[in-house]
Amino acid sequence: MNDTTPNDTRRTALVVGASRTLGLGIAAEYLHRGWDVIGTVRGDRPTALHDLLDSSDGRLTVESLEMTDPAAIAALRDRLAGRTLDLLFVNAAITRGDLPIGEVPTDMFTEVMVTNALSPLRVVESLRPLVAPTGTIGVMSSDQGSVALNTEGGQDLYRASKSALNQLMRCQAARHADDGRTLMLLDPGWVRTGLGGPEAELSVAESVPGVVDTVERHRGAGGLHFVDHLGRVVPW
Repeated sequence: MNDTTPNDTRRTALVVGASRTLGLGIAAEYLHRGWDVIGTVRGDRPTALHDLLDSSDGRLTVESLEMTDPAAIAALRDRLAGRTLDLLFVNAAITRGDLPIGEVPTDMFTEVMVTNALSPLRVVESLRPLVAPTGTIGVMSSDQGSVALNTEGGQDLYRASKSALNQLMRCQAARHADDGRTLMLLDPGWVRTGLGGPEAELSVAESVPGVVDTVERHRGAGGLHFVDHLGRVVPW
């Protein structure tokens, strides 16, 4: 898609964790819709996100970020100083297998919680000032973070990390209750990724447009919203 929108009216999205699967798909979808996109990847190796540079008409910027490193987050904030973001979207999650919580080693518990809950909120806290006053801050969550929907158990640590992420976003919303920005927790559905596995219901291509449509429908709404890729409210 060739963008014909004037530079001064184009919107900008920062997608944290855009090197593959859902994050890559979200970055590509916003490019397709004519946005300027800043996407972050880990390390300096070429990724699938880099492959989009030639076809982006200069609208894609690739930044390196190790999200679990607070100094790296601060450095990214400094590099982006002066930019205004219409959307900050944080996409990051790991799992380390389906162990009962009593069998989870402490270092594994720490790794998953730091990656899935603490680090995304560090990014939100640090980069919030760059988001336009009526902009959107989205974080990739999961219906597995819903306490109400957990009737079958399993994936104890992953579920706990997503519940912690949701709670921390609630803290963020309460702390900034008078803020005009919209906060969103997005459940992309059960997607065929490294996390979702090969038996999942949706492809990345099927999930991503719904995620982006849902974010756009909530633009300017304010408050905190926990919704899925079809815009349905997910119970806490």
